[in-house]
Amino acid sequence: MTPLGRLLARRIAAEGPLPVAAVMAEALAHEAHGYYQVREPFGAAGDFITAPEISQMFGELLGLWLGAVWQSMGSPARVILGEFGPGRGTLMADARRALARVPGFPLHAPVHLVETSPRLRALQIETIRAPVVHHDTTDGLPSDAPLLLLANEFFDALPIRQAVFTGEAFHERMVGLDRDDGLIFGLAPEPLSPHLLPPHEAPEDGAVLEWSPASIAIAAELGRRLAAQGGALLAIDYGAAHRGFADTLQAVSRHRYAEILTTLGEADLTAHVNFAHLAAAATAQGARAFGPVPQGDLLRGLGIDLRARRLAANQPAARDQIYAAHHRLTAPDQMGSLFKALALCSAATPPPPVFDAI
Repeated sequence: MTPLGRLLARRIAAEGPLPVAAVMAEALAHEAHGYYQVREPFGAAGDFITAPEISQMFGELLGLWLGAVWQSMGSPARVILGEFGPGRGTLMADARRALARVPGFPLHAPVHLVETSPRLRALQIETIRAPVVHHDTTDGLPSDAPLLLLANEFFDALPIRQAVFTGEAFHERMVGLDRDDGLIFGLAPEPLSPHLLPPHEAPEDGAVLEWSPASIAIAAELGRRLAAQGGALLAIDYGAAHRGFADTLQAVSRHRYAEILTTLGEADLTAHVNFAHLAAAATAQGARAFGPVPQGDLLRGLGIDLRARRLAANQPAARDQIYAAHHRLTAPDQMGSLFKALALCSAATPPPPVFDAI
């Protein structure tokens, strides 16, 4: 059992079983033992590689997407350029380099990053090399200008609740103790009140219902902000456009799946994003939602094929690596289909690039 696992075991012994969401939150954000507080998750030497770390093409094309949205809004003199869960800052650094090629884009303004890890905040400042303002939550973002926001692999790391249908009702999945005081999954004895559950189809016995209250709340707040301030958000994550029942909670360590309860705080914990929940929450607050579309379709629509050819022509020694990165980002059997993109924007903002053809 990890140090965090031992802490949670003592807490469970004193207070009783904990919901999956509470355990996931502690595993990722505990101030002393949380994964994102103490680990270096990114890159070949870490636990996983995100799209911005695979190739500069990813961030550059998303930057041009933001630039096109800005132009479609009439090129306002001031915008709030920001990112949720910016990792090491690679995506924003690449996006800003592309935005520098958009005539008149206000790059002099600071970048707003929603990030809670002090260690990652320091890395982001070093990588982006521009004025940075950090925020703990969405609430900290300025409210006096249009928003241009990115969120890549952000929502998948927010805590989820799980409930299992036992034939008559849904019971919340909990983490308790076994006879040897080890951590074990179980179900709450009392059924969950139906009004606490998100909309769902008729379940079969054993069906697992997942939802992320934190993700839904953030999407609702962003929907309200976009409706009031204007602008757009591009969120890219792995998940399904319309997902029914599934248990998608997983731990990843050293680029391999790991056992969840024995690696708490030492492995990444994620779950597939329910894009329908995000879209519904945002549109209920007055925003518009587009997609999701497969990541491969988005990147091809933004010109990644041409960008890869030009990079390969300019860097012949790196030709194989460039095309390998292109394949990994776009191929259906790689990230191209598993990862999807959802766009949120205000009613006054024209449909954004690629999504405008849907």
